[in-house]
Amino acid sequence: MKFIISGGGTGGHIYPAIAIANELKNIDKDAEILFVGALGKMEMEKVPKAGYKIIGLNIVGIERKLSIKNLLFPFKLLQSIWKAKAILKDFKPDAVIGVGGYASAPLLYAANSMNFPTLIQEQNSFAGMANKWLSKKAKKICVAYQNMDKFFPKEKILLTGNPVRQDILHISEEKKQQALKLFGLNPTKTTILVIGGSLGARSINETISDNLQFFIDNDWQLIWQTGKNTYQINANEKQLLKNPLFHQTEFIYQMDLAYSLADVIVSRAGALAVSEICLVKKPTIFVPFPFAAEDHQTQNALALVNQNAAEMVKDNETKDFLMKKLLYLVQNKDICNLYQKNLALLAKPNASNEIAQEVIKLVK
Repeated sequence: MKFIISGGGTGGHIYPAIAIANELKNIDKDAEILFVGALGKMEMEKVPKAGYKIIGLNIVGIERKLSIKNLLFPFKLLQSIWKAKAILKDFKPDAVIGVGGYASAPLLYAANSMNFPTLIQEQNSFAGMANKWLSKKAKKICVAYQNMDKFFPKEKILLTGNPVRQDILHISEEKKQQALKLFGLNPTKTTILVIGGSLGARSINETISDNLQFFIDNDWQLIWQTGKNTYQINANEKQLLKNPLFHQTEFIYQMDLAYSLADVIVSRAGALAVSEICLVKKPTIFVPFPFAAEDHQTQNALALVNQNAAEMVKDNETKDFLMKKLLYLVQNKDICNLYQKNLALLAKPNASNEIAQEVIKLVK
């Protein structure tokens, strides 16, 4: 069997796409899988590292403010659709999977127009414009949240959850011991994990920076992913961060180990982060990125908050309320236990396999 998987732009699109590809290979070791991404985006690096071939389209998103770049968008879109049709004609896939991101729209549009069966994997609780448009001709739409029939045809929807990296599925005591060595922390102390995505989150970083002494005063350990290009640590912080309570890094590559050690998590509310937190069942305070398309991160967070499974702080209220919420969770074990139970009810550990099986049904 031959498949094309298209999309990317962020880890939230790329890692689910790779998880689906890996599952398709588990089912059929001889399957041929081709990725189609956007030139200059992170999938052009991450996908080959995962062992798959990728072709890039010269496509960008529309700027949400007035910009001369938007004048080029129609030309790049038409060029990308033309190239997508050439890729499809040459590769002849049995099915096409769209995971969202810049490249997904032209590739799936081309596939639909050429009568290749398509499947959409929508990660967020609020569907984007492109996927709503593409869903009219898609054969199946795999979603991670309830009530998605307000965006998509009800008869096409399958609630699968979001695919995640396999190492996230198994958080064991053995991993906790590995994490203690990796991060150089103490097993008897409360540990807070702060993650703002691969690029970081300015509001979260500034709040943590202002409260390093608060962590010391409360004897809390901190694993702090500051992200790349969004935060510069000053001399005073560097001095405080020498305290053995702290482990600060631009990027955490072994997230399964970080999750295993965390007592409470502070995180953005991208679809992948939300799905992983449901699986690891750790009490979490979400700080949604307010400028995400259609404010989907707020909707993702509210989907858990409304199920008594997490806390949320608005981005512009982080400095006023984040540390108060942290203190509240650390001091209230009953609330943490409730959130853990409710997160377990929302977890979808078999998402990758369910989606892969649906793709194969399209072929058969």
